[in-house]
Amino acid sequence: MQCSWKAVLLLALASIAIQYTAIRTFTAKSFHTCPGLAEAGLAERLCEEGPTFAYNASRKTHILILATTRSGSSFVGQLFNQHLDVFYLFEPLYHVQNTLIPRFTQGKSPADRRVMLGASRDLLRSLYDCDLYFLENYIKPPPVNHTTDRIFRRGASRVLCSRPVCDPPGSPELVLEEGDCVRKCGLLNLTVAAEACRERSHVAIKTVRVPEVNDLRALVEDPRLNLKVIQLVRDPRGILASRSETFRDTYRLWRLWYGTGRKPYNLDVTQLTTVCEDFSNSVSTGLMRPPWLKGKYMLVRYEDLARNPMKKTEEIYGFLGIPLDSHVARWIQNNTRGDPTLGKHKYGTVRNSAATAEKWRFRLSYDIVAFAQNACQRVLAQLGYKMATSEEELKNPSISLVEERDFRPFL
Repeated sequence: MQCSWKAVLLLALASIAIQYTAIRTFTAKSFHTCPGLAEAGLAERLCEEGPTFAYNASRKTHILILATTRSGSSFVGQLFNQHLDVFYLFEPLYHVQNTLIPRFTQGKSPADRRVMLGASRDLLRSLYDCDLYFLENYIKPPPVNHTTDRIFRRGASRVLCSRPVCDPPGSPELVLEEGDCVRKCGLLNLTVAAEACRERSHVAIKTVRVPEVNDLRALVEDPRLNLKVIQLVRDPRGILASRSETFRDTYRLWRLWYGTGRKPYNLDVTQLTTVCEDFSNSVSTGLMRPPWLKGKYMLVRYEDLARNPMKKTEEIYGFLGIPLDSHVARWIQNNTRGDPTLGKHKYGTVRNSAATAEKWRFRLSYDIVAFAQNACQRVLAQLGYKMATSEEELKNPSISLVEERDFRPFL
């Protein structure tokens, strides 16, 4: 009888062990599902083969710079890229967009947006876990033996252009400029890059391809991540002026308006209003301070950063709880008081930052500014940007069009 009782006990313990193992296996697999890929009809090979996620026991800080094109995001990205303990990636979601958009017949439909955002969240989650193999789903042509020369703007990432990821001739401390990196480093080995990522305490990613902070809620609430969102905003009038100068063909009708003084009948006003609507929706969420953003969200105006870059950078790093290292401070000194003509690349970061923030006032006519103010009046008020009421006021640099506002982090 005693023997029978022991046998029953052993069977019960074995059953519990099997169930526990099954639950652990199921949980680990479910953490690495890939809904974005599945909806897009792409192979899920890497989802099954790649490493699974675990709870963020190391408490790496995962930083996302949420911005729009020509808002100063490349500059802000460099504030993290220059930190020796940060692994920084410049616009990896470009690869998602480049792969998925050609598959869409209605590129701006709600269904297409859901697929894009789902795939983007999957990729961000993987990259924050230093799983760079997952990126291979979106690189064309596909990498061979985890090596590729098709990473978008590789040269904008310090880690990807220095040892051990890149082994150029010269000093071990040598950090290559962006153009030299692509030319001298050769193929990028994603395995080595992933190891460099794991060796650093923090991961920072810049994107202009997520419209609103609400789109990030699933990542913000994910216990496997320690995600902090830096939302960068800029005066929409300044964004319009910068885009018209940089993307001359796309924005040629705005340039035509400026040149002739007559508004083209077929002007695509969504090139302006989409920015304003996305800003307004996102900022409304952030300023309402919902519980899911507590300790996770900081709003930064580009103008505040441009006027006092060191002070604002210290505030950003204070919010993140990361020490500001001397390389970042030195980079700010060297890149915010320089001659902008030295930075010939359209995404360059060498500039007189305070002057750059105000330059739009002399690049747009008052008619265009008045139109923009009418179209974007809600977000201008939300963010503390003043209306120019006349041509004279617009062109007078002694009159500030930026209110003093203290957008403190939500802690």
